[in-house]
Amino acid sequence: MGDLEIRSTTADDVPAIVGMLADDPLGAQRESPDDLTPYLAALERLSADPNQRLVVAVREGRVVGTLQLTIIPGLSRRGATRSIIEGVRVHADERGSGLGTQLIEWAIDESRHQGCQLVQLTSDNTRTDAHRFYERLGFTASHTGFKLSL
Repeated sequence: MGDLEIRSTTADDVPAIVGMLADDPLGAQRESPDDLTPYLAALERLSADPNQRLVVAVREGRVVGTLQLTIIPGLSRRGATRSIIEGVRVHADERGSGLGTQLIEWAIDESRHQGCQLVQLTSDNTRTDAHRFYERLGFTASHTGFKLSL
């Protein structure tokens, strides 16, 4: 495998990201790679927010992974800042290569750099392989998450 670069996302990366988001049973139901308009608008909002980092992993000029890192200042835990890792995806060709570990380690290091005391993430209940992956990296399933679609 060639050298890996983790960098901020550009509009040119959006088709590859959306392709990865749609490339699983859950994503296939909720993503729409045929219309990139809402994704490009979302990238503009993300890029304008200093507490958001949407990054891609690029190998040999090809986008092979992505994640979003959100930094959240707070009052709880004695005013702790925390981060949330979202939208982690690795291209099917790269699964099992260690790329996912590199992406999460980048997010943890960036969280430390941003002064975070806690890194958290959610994972759909059906993604049991992902749960084992996150536990292997030191995350614990300590909370139950709830969502409300609007």
